Amino acid sequence: MARRRPGAADAEPVAQGEALAAAADDPESPDSPDPQAAAAASPGHGRAAGWLRIFRENRALWVTAAVATACLVAGLVVGRFVLSPADAAARTAAPEAGYITVPVAFGTLTNDVTMRGQVGYADSTEVKIAAPEGADAAVVTGQVPKAGAELDAGDIALEVAGRPVFVLPGKLPAYRTLRVGTSGPDVKQLKQALADQGISVTSGSKFDNDTAKAVRTLYLRAGYTAPVDSTAAEGVRTAREALRSADSGLASARKALAEARKGPSAVTRKEADNAVAEARRALQAAQAADSPDALEVARLKDELALAKLRRKEALKRGDTSAEAGALSSAKQQRKDAAKQLADAKKAALPYLPAGEVLYLTQLPRRVDEVKVERGDILDGAAMSVSGAKLELSGSVSAADAKLLEVGKDAFFELPDGNQHRAVIATIEAADKGDRSTIGFTPDPLTAEQTEQLKGSNVKLTIAVGSSDGDVLSVPLAALTAGPGGEARVEVVEGDPRDKAQAKTRLVVVRTGLAAAGYVEVAPVAGSLVKDDLVVVGT
Repeated sequence: MARRRPGAADAEPVAQGEALAAAADDPESPDSPDPQAAAAASPGHGRAAGWLRIFRENRALWVTAAVATACLVAGLVVGRFVLSPADAAARTAAPEAGYITVPVAFGTLTNDVTMRGQVGYADSTEVKIAAPEGADAAVVTGQVPKAGAELDAGDIALEVAGRPVFVLPGKLPAYRTLRVGTSGPDVKQLKQALADQGISVTSGSKFDNDTAKAVRTLYLRAGYTAPVDSTAAEGVRTAREALRSADSGLASARKALAEARKGPSAVTRKEADNAVAEARRALQAAQAADSPDALEVARLKDELALAKLRRKEALKRGDTSAEAGALSSAKQQRKDAAKQLADAKKAALPYLPAGEVLYLTQLPRRVDEVKVERGDILDGAAMSVSGAKLELSGSVSAADAKLLEVGKDAFFELPDGNQHRAVIATIEAADKGDRSTIGFTPDPLTAEQTEQLKGSNVKLTIAVGSSDGDVLSVPLAALTAGPGGEARVEVVEGDPRDKAQAKTRLVVVRTGLAAAGYVEVAPVAGSLVKDDLVVVGT
């Protein structure tokens, strides 16, 4: 036995396989082995060679099968999407006419007015605040609100140069400083605003002492001192001194006049009386002598007459005109001094500067945007505000507006799909055109709902008519008129599509509320129940 070289056993099968493969690729080769022998020599290459031999021997059959399969697929496609003229005509021909029916409905029938409503905060306004009196610059020093905050009556909108700016209700803007003595509609507005805050104040349109006291109370409640004239205190002191001096002069004038009106003293009066009595005694003595001296008696008579004249003159009241004039002058001086003091006191009373009050309508208000910060100098608008409550506004025709009234309920859909109630707050007819603007106030909303709805547009539905409970209703098109003018409907019994076989019957009905294309009906002659099919067309 010949010795085999190492590796010869491995190389022989490989060489044999390569030869078989080459022979298979070239069947005309003289070295082409027998296929069966090749298959026996290599199993893997044998199978491949077997399939190759089958394909080559039946090539015509395979080609025929492929062509047949393609024709079959093409036929199916054409049969699916291509119609013959006869088929097309059959498919496009109108179906046999039948009844068009609608079932009888049962439930509450309502007549609604619908509209689109814009959701938002009404009456947006930019707020401008002037610099306080005496301030070098309008510097924001505090009380700066945040966007979304509410401003109500008595609140402080901003603090400028250390002074508060009060929010009060009113239509008139603050166009002047209000002091004691001023009067007008702006004063009346202030008094009403103070009264609404529970601060006692007199009515009327004049700024009086009582109004000044009320203003002081307003400032004290907020923790600020009310503004007063810086020079008023000195004026009050000066006026008080002048009044005291006038009072002293008046007292002196009164005393002088009183003294002047008293006349001679008791001593003077007694001396005059004694002189008269002495002259009278001397005369009497002379007359009682044994031989009266006529000349002496005559002289004594003259003395008595002179004594009487002197007594009369001594007892006569003096002229007090000078003293009376001095008293009158003292009184006028005192009156003038008192008026000066009153004026000084008025000047010292609190007042309301125009820059420390902000009048706004429809309080409370919502702060939409704040345009300043602490330390800023005011220049232009400080903030923008709008109505604090979310409102809905839409428009309808004049005809629909006549069906609505203030206080009537409306409903709209929330973002979560639930229905929410709103109430008609205002109905305003347009100056031109036939549209009316309708304002709504929604029921309370959560903060999240408010943010979701703000700026959106919603559908509002207002029921303006409703049936009395659940009723039968049919489309208006289902009603026909009988020979006597009675209303009736045609009810189909059976399949309405089979017109030839379906039976119908007429039911006389009484009509009621009509809404949304339907009308309330009640059978008068015949039977009519829910889900009966009534004819609306053919």
